Amino acid sequence: MNIVEFCVSNMHHGTDRVLEKLEILPHIEVIEYGCLGNCGECYLSPYALVNGESIVAETADQLYDLVLAAIDKQQDDLAALDKLLDDL
Repeated sequence: MNIVEFCVSNMHHGTDRVLEKLEILPHIEVIEYGCLGNCGECYLSPYALVNGESIVAETADQLYDLVLAAIDKQQDDLAALDKLLDDL
């Protein structure tokens, strides 16, 4: 399960639409917090945490795409690591 975290204070960038689109995907758990502690980032740009990794975009639409890309990359990295460990 992938966890995508949003800051409620970042919603003025349109990330509420991103959150709603991600909530319907079965392999993603979406969590909304009052604050994620990234106030500078939160004020300036749409952002989310994907499995603990900060993803920042210029627009909310771009954030959606970057979140999905980050999940794919993280899954690919985990699969490669598992294969490497199996080969040992």
